[in-house]
Amino acid sequence: MFYRKKQYLVKNELVDVLNDHFTKTNLPNQLKHGTRLIGGWMKADKNGTIEIFAIWEYDSYEDYVRIETNIRADQAHVARIQKWYEQLGGREHVLKEFILEVNDEALESTV
Repeated sequence: MFYRKKQYLVKNELVDVLNDHFTKTNLPNQLKHGTRLIGGWMKADKNGTIEIFAIWEYDSYEDYVRIETNIRADQAHVARIQKWYEQLGGREHVLKEFILEVNDEALESTV
């Protein structure tokens, strides 16, 4: 198995918008292409920010690469993502004003 953690550090005012976007746009598309969601969580951080993260499971690293390639090639999904950014003032604006950090990392088992 291969596990991945996707994490965002965001300003409070984006929390509901990002969680809604995840539920309506990203989660269905990930599941459609074969990703399995272990869970999603959030926790208050310092300075009025929130850490939001999800852990995903794949059969292997190669499966992860294949699924991510298919997701990025899904033109309908790409258009939904672009529309979401545009509704919030554009991708650059969102990344500058609301999303302070994004991390996408592999997780290794300790057992």
